Amino acid sequence: MSLFSPTFTSSLFYKFLKISVFNCWYGLCSNAAVYDHQEKNMENMTSPGTLLSGDNATWLEEYYQTWLRTPEQLPEDWRRFFLSPELTVQSVSGDNNISGATLKKQAAVIQLINAWRTQGHLRAKLDPLGLNPPADVPSLQPGFWGLSEEDLLQEFSVTFGAHTTQMPLKQLLNLLEQAWASSQAYELAHLENREEINWLLSRIESSNAPQADAQTCIARFEKLMAAETLERYLHTRYVGQKRFSLEGGESAIPALDTLTKRLRAQGVEEMVIGMAHRGRLNVLVNLLNKDPAQLFAEFEGKQTIGSGSGDVKYHMGYSSNLETPAGSLHVALAYNPSHLEIVNPVVLGQVRARQERRGEDGQAKVVGVLIHGDSALGGLGVNQTTFNLSQTQGYGTGGTLHLVINNQIGFTTSRLQDMRSSRYCTDIAKMVAAPIIHVNGDDVDAVCQVMELACEWRDTFRRDIIIDICCFRKHGHNESDEPRLTQPQMYQAVDAHPGTLARYGESLARRGLLTQAQQDEMTARYRDWLDSCQKREPQPLKPAIHSFSANWYGLTNPHWSAPVSTALPRQKLAAYGEIISTLPPDVVAHPTIKRQLALRQDMAAGTQPVDWGMAEMLAYASLVDAGVGVRLSGEDSGRGTFSHRHAVVHHQTEARRYLPLQHIRAGQASFDVYDSVLNEEALLAFEYGYSTSAPQQLVIWEAQFGDFANGAQVAIDQFISSGETKWDRYSGLTILLPHGYDGQGPEHSSARPERWLQLCAENNMQVVMPSESAQMFHLLRGQALRPMRKPLVIMMSKRLLRFKGAMSELCEFTDDAYKPVITDPQLHQSQKVKRVILCSGQVYYDVLEARKQREHEDEVAIVRLEQLYPFPVAELNDVLASWPNCCEWIWLQEEPENQGAWRQIRHELAALKINTPYWQYAGRPAAAAPATGYGRVHKQQIDEFLAAAFADIQP
Repeated sequence: MSLFSPTFTSSLFYKFLKISVFNCWYGLCSNAAVYDHQEKNMENMTSPGTLLSGDNATWLEEYYQTWLRTPEQLPEDWRRFFLSPELTVQSVSGDNNISGATLKKQAAVIQLINAWRTQGHLRAKLDPLGLNPPADVPSLQPGFWGLSEEDLLQEFSVTFGAHTTQMPLKQLLNLLEQAWASSQAYELAHLENREEINWLLSRIESSNAPQADAQTCIARFEKLMAAETLERYLHTRYVGQKRFSLEGGESAIPALDTLTKRLRAQGVEEMVIGMAHRGRLNVLVNLLNKDPAQLFAEFEGKQTIGSGSGDVKYHMGYSSNLETPAGSLHVALAYNPSHLEIVNPVVLGQVRARQERRGEDGQAKVVGVLIHGDSALGGLGVNQTTFNLSQTQGYGTGGTLHLVINNQIGFTTSRLQDMRSSRYCTDIAKMVAAPIIHVNGDDVDAVCQVMELACEWRDTFRRDIIIDICCFRKHGHNESDEPRLTQPQMYQAVDAHPGTLARYGESLARRGLLTQAQQDEMTARYRDWLDSCQKREPQPLKPAIHSFSANWYGLTNPHWSAPVSTALPRQKLAAYGEIISTLPPDVVAHPTIKRQLALRQDMAAGTQPVDWGMAEMLAYASLVDAGVGVRLSGEDSGRGTFSHRHAVVHHQTEARRYLPLQHIRAGQASFDVYDSVLNEEALLAFEYGYSTSAPQQLVIWEAQFGDFANGAQVAIDQFISSGETKWDRYSGLTILLPHGYDGQGPEHSSARPERWLQLCAENNMQVVMPSESAQMFHLLRGQALRPMRKPLVIMMSKRLLRFKGAMSELCEFTDDAYKPVITDPQLHQSQKVKRVILCSGQVYYDVLEARKQREHEDEVAIVRLEQLYPFPVAELNDVLASWPNCCEWIWLQEEPENQGAWRQIRHELAALKINTPYWQYAGRPAAAAPATGYGRVHKQQIDEFLAAAFADIQP
């Protein structure tokens, strides 16, 4: 039973109090009602009299819980004990009797302590504007528990922090308010782990917490001053320009400064930050030491990065090596779009990749920090999945530090009943039992103190923790917005607020640490420095390199034509096939798996054509053998949604797994496959982030069905398709999208190729629709081995996974390469061809069969366009030139006319060097839904567009 069990407020109140009293009275636990859980057999239970007089008293509460649930398990004397209306027991020494009235008062004190621990946050002074005063909580008053004013001077036995002692009730109340309801407040009631609860209580309730010394306070003031002065400088220098000011929440800067120093002192060497636009410019300059001249150039519209399209200044990322007293800390601020919170899983993917680069101590060396807005934290679903990933095998990072800049408003929405359905914006974090700390942003020392506690928590438990800085927003949503139109009362309070810097400066002056004159001098020096930066040219941007930086050498070649060899010798393939298809003797596999592995042995020997699953496995085996790690994740990626991959073999009689690809050779690169949580948006964003920090690996995300990828559309639009041109961020992410019209209805047919093609420009990614297993093999190897990193989108047929005609002979793996266009092998250079049908994907085999049935093998050539983007103009021109007598050109697709590739590539088709620029369309008519839900209609549509493709052929 935890400290915060509902039993504290159950109807069996007094019975429980008796148990709690003994735990506290005899001092047998380190904390009232918090103790290490141990199980005890009921048949060995002692009598109540024995239990109450020694160390056995620690188990009283467990017996009581048993009595509540299943009283028949207890002996008769124990049942009578818990049913007794009054109880007087002998003290441990045996000298005195304790009356029932005394015990009730002692019990009331224990309940009062528990009430403060669970509800004290409601009384905390968190709002710097004073618009949300502390709540009136009756249970925090002694009288609620039957204690009177006369009891204030009476001493009681209390366990506070890590110690049990005697103290007057009045003193206890002061300590409780100071610990639980000052300018910082704690929510722990949702925690379940006793060790974690005890650890937190010992620190929250410690009266010996070290106070910041003069040097530390002055350093905090200097960071706070820099934060405010930069904002005011920009406000007057660039009037009306958007910058999403941090004013009102400036204490975030000394908080982050504290964070960097404490993390580095703990041995952390890298920190990756994800945040939105609010306060971002301040973080760039005053934490990451970005040259202000560079920032000023961005305000003035000067191009400052690369040759791409660029982005607004408050989306820019940066990296820096910060010097701290404990050494250098590499800090990276991730680039992000205005789509709030989507950067969070991207950051965690980067953190995971950086951790794995470092090996076993990666979690101790690399930490993720996510800075949220209050409205966005609870409002955007990507956060739920991000928390859900935190403790999973494939996506955990050993705890993330979450910082909320809670300015109590979202654009123009500030009424709680409009913003959310929970009391706090941080309530979402309770799902992962993360401690939640609220702190008044005006109390700079308290803000920094809880940041230190958060670092210690993460270092100890490797779990998430939330710091909610309650502050305000001095201006509107942006600097050209007028907030008084919608929040007149709030902005009356904002206008009356002197500023966090002024309040902290006054505090330091009162304490004799920093005079007003000294404060003014520091501010003037900082402003003079900004003036000097404004007058000079920006310093050249240089990447902050460190010993564990990702190795991008040779991987930024912009040319698709760069040669890469993907074929492999037959002996290599046979060796890989033998390993892939052989299990250790102690692994008991399912009979279906055994049959599959036997088939794979034949494929490796060349006696059977190679199916898609085996082609994938051979590609992965060759890569890990060559030192290229492979990471594959998706909702069913171990087996494969369509049971074709079987990269993981599950032991049938024991709870263990065997991954053949982890046993290619000693010292091989890693092969990791993860069955993911049920989500697309955060998972694809995570893998994108991972790929940007792991350029030497093949990183793959697989959708369960390609149709579901649109759940990740924000990640696709804002990162995958445009990250390179906006931010010069490269990614070699591979995306597998099962696609194909098989009569499974509108939700299980289309990966939406039209949408992917609409995003294609400037050679930003590769979109393919392969029709043979060997093509899959060469694509995967080419993606990992070519001297460039671009996203690869593979629209992979479901039907072809076991279709004999789409299987490739072993020679196509040894003597061939990836082909963006596949000609008609039966009609190459034929003078009889009058019509050419160009198509992509699995529909090729439908067309092939239709041609055979109609006996048009001589007149109609069928060409496969395997690569939709970059459009293979040269290769396609070479193939089409084989039929100079052809006069009819048809594009055929199984998708509706307004979907698929047709409308995205017809301008490319019209520009080809053929005898007519006119291309006919054959396929389903335009439709609002991707596919029909009726099997008969599905078949009828295929028959109709195939008939149209072969209609009116002249002899």
